[in-house]
Amino acid sequence: MLVIFASVTMVSDGVLPRADLANTHPPSMAAVLESVVRSWGATFISIGVIISVQGAYLAWTLINAEVLYMPATTGVMPKFLARNNKNHTPITALITTNVAVQTLLVTVLFVHDALDFMLALDTALSLIPYLFAAGYALKLTITRETYAAADESERRRQQIIAAAAVLYSIFLLYAAGLKYLLVASIVSAPGTFLYLWARREQGVRAFQPAEAVIGAGLVVAAVVGVVLISTGYLVL
Repeated sequence: MLVIFASVTMVSDGVLPRADLANTHPPSMAAVLESVVRSWGATFISIGVIISVQGAYLAWTLINAEVLYMPATTGVMPKFLARNNKNHTPITALITTNVAVQTLLVTVLFVHDALDFMLALDTALSLIPYLFAAGYALKLTITRETYAAADESERRRQQIIAAAAVLYSIFLLYAAGLKYLLVASIVSAPGTFLYLWARREQGVRAFQPAEAVIGAGLVVAAVVGVVLISTGYLVL
C-alpha cells in the first residue's frame, strides 16, 4: 500500500508540471492519466472513484446500522432494532441510523462553519465516552476489582494513570466548550430513552441511583441545549 501511494505521488510529479497539477480538478489522477493515455484514462479513473466512493458509502452505512443492531441482539437496545427483512438485513436499525444521519446533515446547513462545527461536535461526542471509560478504570483501581492482592504495585500504577486520564478528559471537555457539550447532549439523550425501553422490555431495573442522576443530567442538558438553540441564545 505504501508503494502504491508513493508511486502515485512520484508518477504525478513526473508526468505533469506542478502548476498544472495544482490547477487540475478532482480527481487529479484522472488528468495525470489522461495526459499519458488520452481521454480513456480520465474515464477509467473516474469510474474507479465512483466504485470506490459507493463501496465506502455502503460500508459506513452498514457499520452505522451495526451500532444499533448488535446491542439490540443482546438486549441493550429495544428488540425492534434487531428486526431483519427477508434478505437478512437489519432494516429497522438501518432506517433509524440513516434518518439520524440525514437529520444531522440537515442541521449542518444552518451552522456558520460546517467543517469546524462537525470536528468540534465529533470531539465532544468522543470525549464523553473517554471520560466514562477513564472513570470506570479509576473505579476498578479504587474498589480493587479484578486485582489480586499480589498486584498492589500494579494497581497503584494503573490508578495514577486512570486518575490522570480522568483529569485530562475533564480538561478536554472544558476546552471543547459548553456549546458543543450541549449539542452533544442533544445527540446522546435519545439513546437514554432507547436504553430505558430495552430494560422495560426485559422487566429489569434500568439504572442505579448514581446512574439515574447522570442520565437525568444528560436529558436536562439536552433540553437546555434545544431551548437555547431555538431561542437564539446558542448560535451554532
